[in-house]
Amino acid sequence: MDKVDLKKELKPLYQPSSKEVVRIDVPTMNFLMVDGEGDPNTSQPFKDAIEALFSLSYTLKFMVKKRKNLIALSKVRFEAFSEGTAAQTMHIGPFSEESPTIERVHAFIARCGCTLSGKHHEIYLSDIRRADPKKWKTIVRQPMAK
Repeated sequence: MDKVDLKKELKPLYQPSSKEVVRIDVPTMNFLMVDGEGDPNTSQPFKDAIEALFSLSYTLKFMVKKRKNLIALSKVRFEAFSEGTAAQTMHIGPFSEESPTIERVHAFIARCGCTLSGKHHEIYLSDIRRADPKKWKTIVRQPMAK
């Protein structure tokens, strides 16, 4: 099986600027996903779900079993997700400081004459169990419609 590096092949989707919000068209793709609300720093169920997501994704990536007792493993699912047109940017830093980034995304959508469509979501590029919170990289993405 050939190695596929989606961060390189789909660079605009996975390496956005942290300085500007851009409009992108996202094809239907399969993702490992969890649903959550609030701040993973203060919401234990959300924190557990993210831990399960990272552990599972790294286990799959390296085909190595690191842990078996993940409390929220049942919350992780693999499914196709259709976004279409979306606005996105990179947030660098802890989740607790994301609000201004999300507000910039929403303001960009309004300036384009569009409305929010679908679920706001985030793509976590840093392993929050290991990385310094000041360096966490999170893609903030919001589908949009005319």
